[in-house]
Order: sequence, then C-alpha cells, then structure tokens
Amino acid sequence: MPSRMQWLTFFRQWLKHPRSMASVAPSGRQLGRLMATALPRGAHHIVELGAGTGAITQALVRHGVLPQQLLAVEMNPVLHDVLARRFPRMHLAHGDACHLPELVAKSGAFACGEVDGVLSSLGLLSMPKKLQRDILTAAFAVLRPGGVFVQYTYGLRSPLDEDVCRQMDLRCMSAGFAWCNLPPARVFVYGRH
Repeated sequence: MPSRMQWLTFFRQWLKHPRSMASVAPSGRQLGRLMATALPRGAHHIVELGAGTGAITQALVRHGVLPQQLLAVEMNPVLHDVLARRFPRMHLAHGDACHLPELVAKSGAFACGEVDGVLSSLGLLSMPKKLQRDILTAAFAVLRPGGVFVQYTYGLRSPLDEDVCRQMDLRCMSAGFAWCNLPPARVFVYGRH
C-alpha cells in the first residue's frame, strides 16, 4: 500500500494535472495483484506505463519480477522522481508512451521484441481513438509474439475503442475486477489474434 506521503504526492499531482492523471489516488493492492497475475506465465521483461508512485510496480516485485527486468515509464517529473527513489534498481524512463520503442531502446533493459507484457495505468478510456492507436502501436512494437497489453479501467467495458481493436486485430479478455480498489477497477488483457 502506498505510504501516506506517496498518496499525498499523487493527489497533489492530480490536482495540478487532472487531465494527464487517470486517477485521484494510487492503485490499491488488489488491483496491483490482479494486474501482475494477468501477465503470461514466466514473464520476465515487463514495461509499466504511467507507473505513478509505484503501487503496481510494488505488486510486480511481490509477484516475482526482478526490478532489473522492469522498465517503468512515467511522464510526470515529480512522480518520476518518487519512482527513482523508491525503486533505485529498476529501469526508469521519463517520457511519452507513444515513443515506447525509443524509450525501451534507450533504457538498455531489454530489446524491442523481447517484452512479455506492457502494463498500463494510462487513462485510455478518455483518450481519442488516434492517441489510443498510437499508444497501442508503440506497445505492440516492443512486445514479443504472444506478449500482452494489460490495462485497467474504472468502467465496466473495455477502455479501448472497438474500431481501434478491430483495426489492430486485437482480442480482448477480462482478467477480473478489483472491487476493493478506490474506485473499483476492471482489468483487461489484449493480445494479437
């Protein structure tokens, strides 16, 4: 669970940048576990988009992912600094998810095409179709064949536009609900047909 200071830092950043933050509070433990268990069995190379203060990062570490096998991407400079202090052995990138292939290449963590899973805390539900498509294109450019894109949403339906899923030939599967999260969240897993 995030410390009180991490929670306050996250909330302050939400107050300053409400349109770029997908939530008012860090993810809870139940959501973090659900995201981690949605990964393919034996996943070793993971990218986390919108890592915030590291709530899902911590769940990944608890799930057995070594910090050296994880690349967290965070655009907010304050939250990026929190992650750097909290997870000093983890690979960390400050940048935009649309540029994921470049961020992965620069990180030295692993090569494009070796990533087992991309976990996203981005607010895809409120994004226009083009931006959704750009982010998913970047994510699938770094994923290995059979790799997955894992996304949570506060809605009941998939946060990705149906046209985007169809154009990108994505299959979607629900991985479950995190009822104890604030607010409750649903996790979806996307893969190529």
